[in-house]
Formats: sequence, structure tokens, C-alpha cells
Amino acid sequence: MKAKLISFVIPAKNEEESIKPLYDGIISEINKIDFDYEIIFIDDGSTDNTFVVMKKLHESDKRVKVIKLRGWCGKTVALQTGFDDTKGEIIFTMDADLQDNPKDIPTFLKKLDEGYDLVVGWKKKRYDSLNVVVPSRILNNFLIPVLTGVRLHDNNCGFKAFRREVVNNINLYGELFRFLPVLVAKQNFKVTEVGVHHRERIHGKSKYGWQKNVKGLLDLLTIVFLTGYVKRPGHFFGTFGLISFSFGFLIGLYITYLRVTTGSIQYRHPLLFLGMLLMIIGVQLVTTGLIAEMIVSFSQKRNTYENYIQNKLI
Repeated sequence: MKAKLISFVIPAKNEEESIKPLYDGIISEINKIDFDYEIIFIDDGSTDNTFVVMKKLHESDKRVKVIKLRGWCGKTVALQTGFDDTKGEIIFTMDADLQDNPKDIPTFLKKLDEGYDLVVGWKKKRYDSLNVVVPSRILNNFLIPVLTGVRLHDNNCGFKAFRREVVNNINLYGELFRFLPVLVAKQNFKVTEVGVHHRERIHGKSKYGWQKNVKGLLDLLTIVFLTGYVKRPGHFFGTFGLISFSFGFLIGLYITYLRVTTGSIQYRHPLLFLGMLLMIIGVQLVTTGLIAEMIVSFSQKRNTYENYIQNKLI
């Protein structure tokens, strides 16, 4: 019986010293279990010798594939290009900085065997700086559960294991990779988490900056809209539109009542203008919702990023 195939998708930027040890760690664990493998490294605009190291691994092991992007494109593009080239029944994603420990691979596989579709790593003990840990705690322990209903300790952990069906239904763009578990859970796949052994960074520098905190909040709002209203945008815009129109209409009734009973609306002109404005905004929002429904009625083509690829070694 042919062994199952596991695909590893590993984006990297300026991680020349980490690629080979990570490869060795993955191979060491794969050799202990009855699985075949492919490892897809994506060079996301490295300015050091990361691609050279990847290329050498490809030359020595044809199950290592290498994709070199044309300049820095971001983790979303890197992940999606990797996903598009995977052939495995199970797909792992890992960060290339050696903080994800390949020894945890069997733990992920065991959870998948229990019937889950996506298993997310949970770094119970983290070796990140406070400017990474504190925003992560706020997002994962408060904002994400409240706004989406998905409760995980570390949505953005790079160490994940997917079933093929999940990857086939992922359509990444922007920086939505941060909220992959939410996107997957909202498609009614079974999502869970496992504790992983997080390690200190040995080589290179963290790519994390304060800008990511701002982007993370904006992306969370996008996720709330996409997961709650992407198939029914008319409900989103229509709700606010009807609320706005109703307040405007009530103001209009009040102004009419004053005009009929007192014969004057003196000093009420600003209120009249407000009522008219709210009704106009309400009509515009409802109309926007209807237009959005028409757009959604046409199937959206899956995003691909072939144009970003400079070299591919497969």
C-alpha cells in the first residue's frame, strides 16, 4: 500500500542559517513514521543566501521543491503559491526560523486522525518579545473570540496541519493568513489546537513590527465581514441602511408634526437636514447592499499568484 504524502509549505525570508537545520529536523521525524513527503520552500524576497541553500537541498533531494518569488510579496502570497503546488493529503505550514519544532509533527497527525480538519499550534510557553506576545494575547483571548466566536489560544501560530479539503477551499489575499483558523472554522470544518514546543530564535531577526498590530486589527474587521456577511452582504449594508433610514424618517415625522400643530419649525432646520441626510444615507446603504448581492451572485475566481514567481524548482 502506498504511503500517504505529507506536504510541508515553508515561507522564508533571510533565513539562510535556518533552512538546512529545519530540513534535517523534518526528515528526522518523517523517517520515524509511515509517510512520504514533499517540502516546498518559498523564498519571499530574501537578500541573503536563503535561495542558494534551498537550491542545494533541491539538488540533493528531489522531494524538496523551491519557489522563488520576485521580491518580497508577503506571507499570504508565499503560502498560497506553496498551497497551489502541494500534492499531499496532509499539508503542514511551518515558519522557517526554527522556532517551530518538527518533533511536534506526530502530535498534529494524531489530532488529524481524531477527525479534525485543521490543527493549530498553541505556543504555551513563548520565546517572543513582549511587543509580540501582548498584542497576540489581546487578539486571541478577547477580540477574536468576541467578534468571531472562534476560541483558540494562538490563531496566528505558523505551525499548522491541514487536510487537503481545507487547503482546496482556502482563498487567501491581503494578510488574511493571520486568521486562517477563523476562515476555516466558518466553512464548518473542524478546527482544534495542540500544544507545541516553541523555541527561541537562534539565527536571523524577527520580521515582526508594530505596523503588524494595526494591520491585524484592520484584518480582523475584514474577517468579521467576510465570515459573517460575504455570502449575504445585503444583510450587512441593509441593516445599517434601514436603521439610518428609520431614524431619518422618525425625525421627518417629528418635524411634520411640529409644522402641523404649531405652524412653524423655527430653530428646527438643522434637525430637518439631519433627518433628510439619514434617509439619503439609508437608501444608499440599502442600494449598496443590493449591488453587492448581485456581485456575489457571480462565482469569484480563486486567487492565484503565478505572476509573482521568478523561479520554480520542482
